[in-house]
Amino acid sequence: MFKLWSTIIKDVRILTRDRVGLVFMFAMPVLLVIIVTSIQNSTFSLLNKNKISLIICNQDTGKLSHEFIEGIDKANMFQRIDVSKNENEKTIFNRLHHDEALIAIIIPPQFSEKINAKAHTLSGKAMNAFGLEPDSLQTNVQDSLPVELMYQPVLQSSMRESIKGALSGALQLVQSRQVLRTLYFSLNETAMPDSLENEFLENDVNVREIAVSLDDSRGIPNASQHNVPAWTIFAMFFIVISLGAGIVREKLSGSFLRLKTLPSNFMIAIFSKQITYLFVTLLQAVIIFAIGVFIFPYIGLPELNLPADIGGLFLVTFFCGLCAVSYATCIGVFANTQEQSNGFGAISIVILAAVGGLMVPAFAMPASFQFIMKLSPMHWCLEAYYGLFLEGGKLKDILSNLLSLIFITLIFQVISFIGLKYKKLV
Repeated sequence: MFKLWSTIIKDVRILTRDRVGLVFMFAMPVLLVIIVTSIQNSTFSLLNKNKISLIICNQDTGKLSHEFIEGIDKANMFQRIDVSKNENEKTIFNRLHHDEALIAIIIPPQFSEKINAKAHTLSGKAMNAFGLEPDSLQTNVQDSLPVELMYQPVLQSSMRESIKGALSGALQLVQSRQVLRTLYFSLNETAMPDSLENEFLENDVNVREIAVSLDDSRGIPNASQHNVPAWTIFAMFFIVISLGAGIVREKLSGSFLRLKTLPSNFMIAIFSKQITYLFVTLLQAVIIFAIGVFIFPYIGLPELNLPADIGGLFLVTFFCGLCAVSYATCIGVFANTQEQSNGFGAISIVILAAVGGLMVPAFAMPASFQFIMKLSPMHWCLEAYYGLFLEGGKLKDILSNLLSLIFITLIFQVISFIGLKYKKLV
């Protein structure tokens, strides 16, 4: 026990002298968590709180175009910028090019006239179906002129589809209202009362959002709940830069061979490094979680809500750190130079993070990646954390993820031992 403790003290002293390694293990992950969470939170705010700037060029003089604009306002999604009806596509293009807005729509002339003609056609067809109008009613009326949508190319396709959906909904409401008015007038020869019109068209069905959570007291997860656990895992595995290089350095310096001549077991040195860096991973998690809980609210980011099962959170963090340490040990055992350890270790961590769902959500990956994703230890780390943070589960709910993580950790430990045997270091 004394030998192990002495070796741990030696490894801690070496670690504290490695300033570059400390930056990689602590400063870089903290900045990464803050930056990525800020970006994703800004995206959520753009979709949920902030309004998208919209230029409207209304070249129509009828009533229905104004109803269309009112429908756009009711979507509560856009910050409207009205421009003169005399502007053409080129001037509006220049406005978008100079970042006056993200999107623009052009309502063409005779918009109201075309909508009204289409409404008469549809109501006439309905009357024909009821046997209340002669078959000679004109039914081949040209469709309404299209509403042109211009957008900046920086908008992703998903956001463009959301915008088109909101605009199409407002346009459909105008068309439906006019068809209903025309049909009512054809039957009663009087204008439709506003109260009845609102009762028909504004009787919306409410949609209640429910996050699938095992803890009913938890609200809808925010950007911090998604990003802090994910990038904490990334920080843990990035200790490969320091731990892997340390093992290679001691192999090249002959320290391992000198240990074999002493009345000590070489595995003590390996266990010492693993215990030291396991403590480092736990410290990383504590620092990053603390920043999410105490610092995020002061810099305008949503507060990180810790799960109710703190014991389960500690166990998940412990086994995630142990898996990261085991992987770094495996890299250090098989690498022949520090350059190999650093290069392969860093690149492999990025690949494992991408495949494991840290950079791209698991549900967004193609079917061909589903099996490969389960080979990444980061995937099981992330699933275990998400089970606690997002779903409000307890240790028993994430046991399958934890067992998979332990199994992968044992594989890394066995491979490391085989490598040490092969290189005759033990």
